[in-house]
Amino acid sequence: MLCANPFWQFQLNAMGGYKVNVRVIVTGASGMVGEGVLHECLQCNSISEVLVIGRTPCGVTHPKLTEIIHKNFFDLTAIENQLTGYDACYFCLGVTSLGKKEAEYFDLTYTLTITFAETLAKLNKEMVFCYVSGASTDSTEKGRVMWARVKGKTENELLKMPFKNAYMFRPGYMHPTKSLQHAHKFYSYIKWMYPILKAIAPNTVSTLAQLGSAMINASLYGYPKTILEVSDINKLAERLS
Repeated sequence: MLCANPFWQFQLNAMGGYKVNVRVIVTGASGMVGEGVLHECLQCNSISEVLVIGRTPCGVTHPKLTEIIHKNFFDLTAIENQLTGYDACYFCLGVTSLGKKEAEYFDLTYTLTITFAETLAKLNKEMVFCYVSGASTDSTEKGRVMWARVKGKTENELLKMPFKNAYMFRPGYMHPTKSLQHAHKFYSYIKWMYPILKAIAPNTVSTLAQLGSAMINASLYGYPKTILEVSDINKLAERLS
């Protein structure tokens, strides 16, 4: 799999071919989204090395994969010397807002993400940072939905950081990848709806594989928008094989 996008073929021509030997960092690989993105990274010929950083083992082994178990994402000092020389970060770590007060959710979403990103921006000036946000995120930071405000503030702060590029991904329903282990249990009850939603509301659904491919392609070839809705994700996920 070459991870190329026909929509961006002109960029490939300008570069004289495919970008290869890309080194990436993935977070959240012990969860559904991160596992799916990791799966796409390990299949992509353009990616030579994948570093997974997590609080618990992701349960995957692969020649391209290195894993760091690090409990405190609010302080990366102890592992900073292992985080240099990377081209992209796919930040898939997240928590649900259900049952959480705003202060707790803010700490686990905004503070944790920004702390992590600031460290990477300091160590990797040419890095592309891809953040998994969510559909209906509130860029104004003033709406009535708590999680959407916090995600919006997180996006806004990431876009100010001195990365080579930063992209905010706002997926809707994500259809899980077969054979992966960490799909949420409720997907087993609702996945039958995917073909119907894809037919009647295609801009509300994507597959987890499409999200992973879109993140990879954004970091390899760029995209004209910094905030990507579902339609952008599905367009950017197109690839040559």
